[in-house]
Amino acid sequence: MKPKLNDVAKLAGVSATTVSRVINNHGYLSSQTKEKVFAAMRELHYQPNNMARSLQGKNTRLIGVIFSDISNPFFGELVSRIEKILFAKNYKVILCNSADNPQKERDYLQMLMANQVDGIIAGAHNLGIEEYQQYGLPIISFDRYLSDNIPIVSSDNYQGGWLATQTLHQAGATNVAIFTGKSHAGSPTNGRREGYEAYLTSQQLTPHVHELPFELTPALKMMEIKTIMAQHQYDGIFCSDDLTALLVLNVARQLSLAVPDQLRVVGYDGTALMRDYHSELTTVEQPLADISTLLVSLLLQRIEDANCTLESKYTLPVKLSKGITA
Repeated sequence: MKPKLNDVAKLAGVSATTVSRVINNHGYLSSQTKEKVFAAMRELHYQPNNMARSLQGKNTRLIGVIFSDISNPFFGELVSRIEKILFAKNYKVILCNSADNPQKERDYLQMLMANQVDGIIAGAHNLGIEEYQQYGLPIISFDRYLSDNIPIVSSDNYQGGWLATQTLHQAGATNVAIFTGKSHAGSPTNGRREGYEAYLTSQQLTPHVHELPFELTPALKMMEIKTIMAQHQYDGIFCSDDLTALLVLNVARQLSLAVPDQLRVVGYDGTALMRDYHSELTTVEQPLADISTLLVSLLLQRIEDANCTLESKYTLPVKLSKGITA
C-alpha cells in the first residue's frame, strides 16, 4: 500500500499541515523540521508529486537537471541542449549546479522533491547519494551509476580512450602519457583510462598515468602539468578533457616543444566551443546532440509510464575530430 501524507506526518512527528508546507515550500520552517519530513519521505518512499497529480489532474511540467559544473563547456552545452528539447515539449527546467559537493546535491534533490518535479536528469559525479534510490521519481542518469533501476546514458568512453591513444601512436608517438582526473568508482574517465591502457598494452608500450584533481584551478593545474612535462620526455599526451589539453598546449609553447613534431596532443569532449575556437585541437568528440535527445526521450517515457521497460545502459559511439595537434 502506498504511503500517505498522514503516514509521513506520523513518522516525522509533525502535523499533516506541516508536511504539506514542506512539500510545497510554503512559509517559514526550520531546517530541522524540513529534514525530519524529508527523512520520513525517504524512509517511506513517499512521492509528493503523485499527490500533486491527483489533486491537479496533470503533471507539473517541471524537470530537475543536476550537473556538477555548468561553467565547464561540455556540461554547459549539454544542459543547453537538454533545456531546448524540454522547452519545445512544454517542460520547464530547474537547474542545479552541485559543484562536486555531495551535501549540495542532497539539498538540491530535496528541493526538487519539494517543487514536485516530474522527473530528474542527473549528471553530477558525487558518490553515495542514497536519495536517488529512495525517492522513486523518474530519473535518467548521464555517465554514472545511481541505482539498478535508473538507466544510464553514456558515450563509449573505453572506445574513446582507445581511439585517442591509437591516433597518437599512429602519428608517431611511442612514449604516451594520459592526464586524467582522480580515479573514482563509477567515474566516466575510468573508461577512457582503461581504453588508453588497453591500446598501449596491445602495442607492448608502457602506460604513464598522471592524475590531476578536478578541483585544481587552471593556474595550479598548469603548474602541475609543466612540472610533469619538464621531468618526462613524452612525445604523446592524451587528456581526458579538452580544457586540460589546451593547458598542455600552453605548456608546450612555454617549453619550446613543437606540436605536433615533438609532441602530439589529443583531447576529449569535442564541444562546439572547441570546434569553433580551437579547431587546431585533435579531440574525441562525444555526440552531444544524441546524448541530450536520448536523455530527454527516456525520461519522458518513464514519466508517461513508470513501469515501461528501459535498458540499464545506453552507450553511444564517439568519433575523432581531427585537428593539427596529432
